[in-house]
Amino acid sequence: MKCSIVSLSLMAISTLAAPTMTSFNHVSLPKRAALLEDVASTGYATLNGGTKGGKGGKTIEVASLSELATAVKGDAATIVLVTGPILGNGENVKIGSNKSVIGKDSSVILTGFTLTVKNVKNVIIRNLAITKVVGGDAIAIQVAQNVWIDHVNLSSDRDHDKDHYDGLLDITHAGDYVTVSNTVFHDHWKCSLVGHSDNNGSEDKGHLRVTYHNNYWYNINSRGPSFRFGTGHLYNNYYENVSDGVNTRQGAQLLVQNNVFSGSKKPLYSTDSGYAVASGNDLGGGQNTASVGTLTKVPYDVSGLLAASAVKATVVRTAGATLVF
Repeated sequence: MKCSIVSLSLMAISTLAAPTMTSFNHVSLPKRAALLEDVASTGYATLNGGTKGGKGGKTIEVASLSELATAVKGDAATIVLVTGPILGNGENVKIGSNKSVIGKDSSVILTGFTLTVKNVKNVIIRNLAITKVVGGDAIAIQVAQNVWIDHVNLSSDRDHDKDHYDGLLDITHAGDYVTVSNTVFHDHWKCSLVGHSDNNGSEDKGHLRVTYHNNYWYNINSRGPSFRFGTGHLYNNYYENVSDGVNTRQGAQLLVQNNVFSGSKKPLYSTDSGYAVASGNDLGGGQNTASVGTLTKVPYDVSGLLAASAVKATVVRTAGATLVF
């Protein structure tokens, strides 16, 4: 993004000065300690045996693109700790099964290359900022099970046309048991896609079970997310200046709870026989035009469901690469 470094105080955060890649990663917040062996504790990623990533394996520190690509290969349990910023040029880093890929602190910004989770199982991606990926998604999840995306900052810019960048986080080809939490999506045209094609139902139906919670979506044109065929649970998300928010389509069943929208033309809507059950949301003057669905509960415990009045302050304070390891 073409932006200047902004140092925000807690007061500035509460008034929501326009965020940038730098401000999301260098806000004046108390850093939250976390453990390298943390496992997924919310959402669909807790099912199907759970998502533990590299827990129990060795820890490898990496500081370059070549070191990262090597460390994430194979299926051996490994915690890959990225210790500083890495610049790429359209590369595709493929992550093997049983991996945790974690940014050491808010200085870890990955620029210009894709992290791909494909044909694997049990992957955690945490505390990374990824920006300006041309020629692919920032994070691509395909034919993969049990993936936890947490405290990530994903962005590009809107200075180019809408097709210059691909998605920030796309979950396709029957990806399953995925949780996306505490993540910032910002400054992008077509943000997050679940199910890539209207013609892929034979592969996708019965899969694409995804939870999005406590995420901050800012300055997004569409796909917050766009959801085909699968089953989605969205709660405690805060949307600011997101034109087209949650789109349910092609038979998708969504449970949409306690999200807050500010400045959205279409906060929740359906096309091509998509469905949603909505409750507790603040649509900010917009309308829910989604067809009413049948998903009234999810097969896991839901803790931390916030009142809509508390969502903005909580999510803006904690989402993004705000952890320290």
